[in-house]
Amino acid sequence: MRKLSLFIATSLDGYIAKPNDDLSFLKLVEKENEDYGYTEFTANIDTIIIGRKTYDYVLREIGASHYDNGERDVYVVTRTEKQNVGKIKFYTGDLIDLVHKLKSENGKDIYCDGGAEIVNELLRSDLIDELTISIIPVLIGDGTRLFKDGRPEQQLELVNSKTFDTGLTQLYYKRKR
Repeated sequence: MRKLSLFIATSLDGYIAKPNDDLSFLKLVEKENEDYGYTEFTANIDTIIIGRKTYDYVLREIGASHYDNGERDVYVVTRTEKQNVGKIKFYTGDLIDLVHKLKSENGKDIYCDGGAEIVNELLRSDLIDELTISIIPVLIGDGTRLFKDGRPEQQLELVNSKTFDTGLTQLYYKRKR
């Protein structure tokens, strides 16, 4: 069965965005030729699930080619019907049904790229198998929390941790079964 993995960055105090969906704090650890394992991680991925706000940000800041490389299916979870573009599908159905369907199909693993609403809905349904969390050395104080209240307790096993000279610390967990 395919795994669903989260690969995400957060401030030390647990925010994935500042107020108004501001992700500028991610630039604090940008370094030429350093992708913090993203290329290696995505080599095992052929499907991405992403919320619309996160998708819009990436489109604006990085460009469509970040997702639409012709090699991966991308499901943008949205409440607004939109025309699919290439392998990018704008999905308005039930997220949990989508994940169950994708996990039952053949293929490489599935990557959840956020945002918080998507992550927490998947956690509530116990559907995230692995979490790679990059902690940015900054205290934001307010914004969008990665983990919301109201989730069931889930035991995790720390598989690996890495520190980088930018101050970023990356934690890799698998869900205990």
